[in-house]
Amino acid sequence: MFKSFFFSRRWLPWSLLGTAVILFATWYRVELDVQINEWFGSFYDLVQKALAKPGSITTADYWAQLNLFLRIAMLYVTIAVVLDFFVKHYIFRWRTAMNDYYMSHWDKLRHIEGAAQRVQEDTMRFATIMEGLGIDFMRSLMVLGAFLPILATLSAKVTELPWFGTVPYSLVWVAIAFALAGTVLLAVVGIKLPGLQFQNQRVEAAYRKELVYGEDDPARASPPETGRLFGDVRKNYFRLFFHYLYFDVAKWSYIQFGVLVPYIALAPTMVSGAVTLGVMQQIVRAFGRVESSFQFLVLSWSTIVELMSVYKRLRAFERQIEAGDAADVRPAATPG
Repeated sequence: MFKSFFFSRRWLPWSLLGTAVILFATWYRVELDVQINEWFGSFYDLVQKALAKPGSITTADYWAQLNLFLRIAMLYVTIAVVLDFFVKHYIFRWRTAMNDYYMSHWDKLRHIEGAAQRVQEDTMRFATIMEGLGIDFMRSLMVLGAFLPILATLSAKVTELPWFGTVPYSLVWVAIAFALAGTVLLAVVGIKLPGLQFQNQRVEAAYRKELVYGEDDPARASPPETGRLFGDVRKNYFRLFFHYLYFDVAKWSYIQFGVLVPYIALAPTMVSGAVTLGVMQQIVRAFGRVESSFQFLVLSWSTIVELMSVYKRLRAFERQIEAGDAADVRPAATPG
């Protein structure tokens, strides 16, 4: 899954230079996000000034702020579109490297149940998941690096936290504590999902294989046999649906409650009037960026579960290749 792309001379321009391009473009997007966060502070302070004292700003001041946002936003959109286009090509090259590697060992793999599916479908799913999950992970790290110092600086404007009083770097600790609580909660609640997803792929592969045999052999894919195999598929899906039911209850309850967390933390500060509207907007937005970065595992747990399932299937696939290679190099026994 990895060495065929990242340790191959053929794919070195894509794996090395392509990764560098993706990292740089992702970093630049984060920097633009920081600029937008600063814009929110100055814009809402301008709005507060205009509403508190009519005539204190001019129309030109107002339009200048909107034009500034438009310039930053258009650059952000351009970078995002070009990056997404490039990443799709990058990921497809990765899938091609995996496909070529597996097909070069097809003689050792063709006897495995669902071998065709793993080469065609699982490599596609692995590449697709890595496209979204990998970029989100890198971006989460970069957002933390950019917004964590901002949130730490803005924490100085927070007078105290409810129930805890004055705490240095208060907003940073609140974001970490809430994200950690959510990560632990969903990891515990969703502990059965990876195994069920893996089992789901196994029963689907068995059902698909019987149907493929039935296309050429009238004796295969009989109604009793396909009924039994599809019954296994149905049983596993219903188990999966049940476990996702309470997992989704926990996930969406946690996410919706998270909307209130920065406002709860700011309650004493806002009641005392210690910050302006613009500063409040900066704090809430920076808090949301830091919190969502810390919540990477929470927000991506369903995708991670699917990736773990695909990884298990492809890793089992590769063990067959390794076992075959070991058998090929083992010296033949000499006659006694």
